[in-house]
Amino acid sequence: MAKQSRCEDCMNYVYDEEYDCYTCEQGAELDEDEMAQFLRGDYPACPFYHPGESDYYLSSKQ
Repeated sequence: MAKQSRCEDCMNYVYDEEYDCYTCEQGAELDEDEMAQFLRGDYPACPFYHPGESDYYLSSKQ
């Protein structure tokens, strides 16, 4: 199964009180070229994706 890249379902997608928005805790690990590639949609999948406790993830395990 291919890795997914839906940020809203990832455990690394957390609320940052300093910036008052959601951010990826692991996004800083991507260099500038990799981040640009990912934002354009050219990156095959996020290497840091880890499914969280979303309703979709839980229902798919039943």
